[in-house]
Amino acid sequence: MFVYLINFRCPKCMELKLPREPAAFCSQDCFKASWSSHKSVHTKAKEEENRDGSSEGWLYCVRRGQGRTPKLPHFDWTGGLRPYPISPYRVVPPHIDRPDWAVDGIPKIEPSSDFQHVVEIKNPEQIERMRETCRIAREVLDAAARIIRPGVTTDEIDRVVHEATVAAGGYPSPLNYHFFPKSCCTSINEVICHGIPDARKLKHGDIVNVDVTVYYKGVHGDLNETYFVGNVDEASRQLVQCTYECLEKAISIVKPGVRFREIGEVINRHATMSGLSVVKSYCGHGIGELFHCAPNIPHYGSILSKSSFFYLVFSKESKPMFEALKMQKDAELPLQAGNKAVGVMKAGQIFTIEPMINAGVWRDRMWPDGWTAVTADGKRSAQFEHTLLLLLSIIAVDLDKWPCILIASGYHIWEFLRTAVIYHSSISHYLIMTTSCIIILASHIYFFADYIVMQVTETGVEVLTTRLPSSPKVYPWLNE
Repeated sequence: MFVYLINFRCPKCMELKLPREPAAFCSQDCFKASWSSHKSVHTKAKEEENRDGSSEGWLYCVRRGQGRTPKLPHFDWTGGLRPYPISPYRVVPPHIDRPDWAVDGIPKIEPSSDFQHVVEIKNPEQIERMRETCRIAREVLDAAARIIRPGVTTDEIDRVVHEATVAAGGYPSPLNYHFFPKSCCTSINEVICHGIPDARKLKHGDIVNVDVTVYYKGVHGDLNETYFVGNVDEASRQLVQCTYECLEKAISIVKPGVRFREIGEVINRHATMSGLSVVKSYCGHGIGELFHCAPNIPHYGSILSKSSFFYLVFSKESKPMFEALKMQKDAELPLQAGNKAVGVMKAGQIFTIEPMINAGVWRDRMWPDGWTAVTADGKRSAQFEHTLLLLLSIIAVDLDKWPCILIASGYHIWEFLRTAVIYHSSISHYLIMTTSCIIILASHIYFFADYIVMQVTETGVEVLTTRLPSSPKVYPWLNE
């Protein structure tokens, strides 16, 4: 190893915020002797700056989207990523139906809605609109996924999302939502969520999450996925795969009657077993005619489960989690609070599950733009999200000439009988005349003398934003 003293730094390099090493010289005489060759570094940096978007109209985002500045904000960055200038707002054609924040950036209906406190049970007409909107959102995300490769900027991803959404007749919900300046979120490497698309080019080895929400026919459809850029290291591959598995395992327990907090237990257990941590600052949410509403869906656990405890105590692979807990203790920070989500799932509810899993500690920090949440230790983070519909739980027992007992959860039975096929398109429901039928609905008994359901339907969940046969095949474990 060679050690030398740095007595002089190039003033122009410091002005351009270039890396320290090429700007360092042992003396001013050394700097003068090297000037003829060194000045090309400045020219190259300016060309790169212009190419990356620092031209007219491209500025850094500050003040939670309400301000712009030509200079890189000052910040104690946690990792290697830096913000780049962003392009001006993209235009939405006037014929597109838009949410109430589209013009001035301020949601009017959402904050004061009763559905911030009460979980809405969607009616069949709302569910059909949600199905249609979520399908569009999936196709938009797939379009973005197809262009992800080294050299592509996240602003280009945003352009594809914006144009695909508008072409389908939709409005990109994030655009101007509380002044968010772009049509989607792009979160690279240590960014947990809400990354703003900018002029930075994707590089080999990056991971990038693209979060898409579409507003169409008065409702929102929301999903996101994390993608590999070129060849990534094994640790990043395992992080992304574990995050995908966390979402899948959470979806597998979703059905009417399950407590919302159990979602966090399942996710937390799987992430902990892999030596990873679960972000607790952001959660899943209800969705429909409102972008965000009840219920809140935390992704972390209420307490450390027995299986997780024994893993931490006895497994050699648990060292990363021990280090994360120790870092919190040494910094005199409180450990993870318990998941106190209240409520039980009911048929007709629609909400998102979107776990954010970190390679290091679960804590986050906010960039000067007021939106970009990054890991506190600069390590990588991954996320996946789906919008889910809870299906009706119907049990029909045909007792021939005896009365038929029919149990329904969370929905008016006459509405179900009128439009039952809407809830699960793969099941046909047959209605026949009968002499008498006793209906038990939400602990109340009703007499119904016209129809009975002759087929038993399964309790469960419909993933409204599920992958399509045409979706890009980007995850090796799905191919396996």
